[in-house]
Amino acid sequence: MKKSNYILIGILIIALLGVAAIMGFDKSPIMGYETGNYTVKTKWKMPKALDEISGISWISNHTIACIQDEDGIIFIYDLDKKEIVQEIEFANDGDYEGIAIIKNNAYVMRSDGVIFEVSNFRDRNKSVSHFKTDFSEDNNMETLVYDQKSKCLITAPKDKDLESEDFKGLYHIPIASKSMEAHPFIKIDMGDEALSPFQKKKAYKTFNPSDIAIHPKTGDYYVLEGKKPKLLILNTNGNVKSVYELDEDNFPQPEGLTFDPNGLLYISNEVDHETATILQVDFN
Repeated sequence: MKKSNYILIGILIIALLGVAAIMGFDKSPIMGYETGNYTVKTKWKMPKALDEISGISWISNHTIACIQDEDGIIFIYDLDKKEIVQEIEFANDGDYEGIAIIKNNAYVMRSDGVIFEVSNFRDRNKSVSHFKTDFSEDNNMETLVYDQKSKCLITAPKDKDLESEDFKGLYHIPIASKSMEAHPFIKIDMGDEALSPFQKKKAYKTFNPSDIAIHPKTGDYYVLEGKKPKLLILNTNGNVKSVYELDEDNFPQPEGLTFDPNGLLYISNEVDHETATILQVDFN
């Protein structure tokens, strides 16, 4: 082989190595930061009524309560039948973002911080009331989950926190009093090393919670972001365990998540190019 050919091959090898580096094949690991380390097990395509699906909560071994951010309706979706089996009207049109189920009662978070309580929500004799948190539309509320251990609803602001732009707090709302505690019991530090790949000049824009779920076995807090799709996992003390960046093909706009009693995780996505979806996801 001519010397010029060897030189040409060498140049090509160097160029390919450079492309690989640019594409990220030689990335050094960042503490608590993982990508692609999950598997989408099952995918359900949502009917058009749930194009704007914004929150989900587990009910039984095959049904999930869903809301969407335009209509005051709770949709009961059957995973086995792959269809909506019940629609429950509870309020006028509004920006409804989070839902939590506690036995026969449903709680729905509106983006301005108002929570609707729908007692006996699947019965004809249901009753509806509402109460206010300390949050407003400026905080852009999307998260809601029930913690059986503390007997509290838990929520976190999507945008600015009430106390500081340097963290996003998880706040307790005791079911008995329906009065939100003044200070967060957990603070997600926007400057945490695990969030360093996503740092913004305005700290509060680094991570924007769209929903929260609690692992039924470990007690870990799973906090979802739909803006720049990712999943943050906190232990029971509020320390960051992992951050998973989610691919936008499967997660174009993840807005809701929930666990079943066995610890299987479900994530909902608003409609993108085709249909809205619910995915059952296994994080390794």
